[in-house]
Amino acid sequence: QVQLVESGGGLVQAGGSLRLSCTASRRTFSRYVMGWFRQAPGQERELVAVISSGGSTYYADSVKGRFTISRDNAKITVYLQMNSLKPEDTAVYYCATAPFPGVITDSRLYDYWGQGTQVTVSS
Repeated sequence: QVQLVESGGGLVQAGGSLRLSCTASRRTFSRYVMGWFRQAPGQERELVAVISSGGSTYYADSVKGRFTISRDNAKITVYLQMNSLKPEDTAVYYCATAPFPGVITDSRLYDYWGQGTQVTVSS
């Protein structure tokens, strides 16, 4: 069983930055794709960013140019650097992993999820 724990959320003013971290329970983490998702109140969960086992990335259009996903396999941790934050970025952010090495954009294929961390961006 894989366990994922997110941290780094908080309250920030529009235009500010936050870095989210997600630490996995096993070092086999390095074989699998990792993704960040978010869910705002009353909204469906949406994909934010993905990083493959080899470091290839994918970003939602809404965050492209502002967010950066990265991973440190030695630390079994994936990061989401969020810059130029907007109020519409407010959501609970979740990290997740899927049993594939490559970029996966379908949330239904992710089988392990973290507990989420709240990001609130004030205007």
